Amino acid sequence: MASILVPKESFAQPTAVDLGLSVKWADRNIGSDTPEEFGFYFAWGETKAKTKADYTWTKYKFELGTDAHGPFSKYVTREAYGTVDYNTMLDLEDDAARANWGGKWRMPTKWECEELKNKCKWEWISIGSHDGYKITGPSGNSIFLPAAGRRDDKGLQYFGVFGDYWSSSINTADPYCALELSFYSSYAFVNTPCFRYEGCSVRPVSK
Repeated sequence: MASILVPKESFAQPTAVDLGLSVKWADRNIGSDTPEEFGFYFAWGETKAKTKADYTWTKYKFELGTDAHGPFSKYVTREAYGTVDYNTMLDLEDDAARANWGGKWRMPTKWECEELKNKCKWEWISIGSHDGYKITGPSGNSIFLPAAGRRDDKGLQYFGVFGDYWSSSINTADPYCALELSFYSSYAFVNTPCFRYEGCSVRPVSK
């Protein structure tokens, strides 16, 4: 099983990899110096570049109540969860990629995650002691997504087994969740709902 690599407050500049898709994908997670490092874990819509001590609803940026039903202060598509704003995509001010890397970097949309899943070859490999997917695009270039797991109120879960990567898209039917790209060694899933307060990896894209 992979060892936990501690993310740094400063890190090397990322490279935009042209996989032959509609966007270029970063070669590493936010908070990583190398493709295999896990990096930081972000609650959806939070941008502070560090690993939080407490991933719960009460510590979530947009939570005004105490549970999954809100009310939420932003990104609300149903009245049951707060004042409806019909905002289904992260604003750049709440985008961890733009906040930490600047430039044209941003978090991928659910459609861009689908493109990565459907148009690329996925191969489960190990780099050192870290498992994850080598993803090769139509161009022949590739990136590596480590199985970094996710963080919740119980701490770091499933590292070395699962990968959970945020998209910038809310789950419109139940906006207490946002959508992510998730995977384990046998299969990758797109548009998987995940509680917004949970800490997941961010792999940015750019034009």
